[in-house]
Amino acid sequence: QVQLVESGGGLVQAGGSLRLSCAASGRTVSSYGMGWFRQAPGKERESVAAIRRSGGSTYYADSVKGRFTISRDNAKNTVYLQIDSLKPEDTAVYYCAARSVQTLATILRPSTYDYWGQGTQVTVSS
Repeated sequence: QVQLVESGGGLVQAGGSLRLSCAASGRTVSSYGMGWFRQAPGKERESVAAIRRSGGSTYYADSVKGRFTISRDNAKNTVYLQIDSLKPEDTAVYYCAARSVQTLATILRPSTYDYWGQGTQVTVSS
């Protein structure tokens, strides 16, 4: 079992950048497919980005392509989400998650993830 702790959120102006971190303990992040998700007030949780356990291929929701970058540092047992060109609509709680299944077709589906962090708040002012 893996435990996940997110950090790096905060209040930023539109156009700014943030790097979110997801520190894992208990198991290595290389043992799981890893994903980032977000949930804005009154909205459902949505996928943002994911990275495969094997090979490290990355996948993104259409709404964030070109602005968000997911990466993994196995030595630090940490997954990152670099967010550039922030927009007010990016305001949400961002969650890191891990899954054991490797089905590529569902890699951006929240229900396929087994372990979740508590989230970090990102607020973008206009």
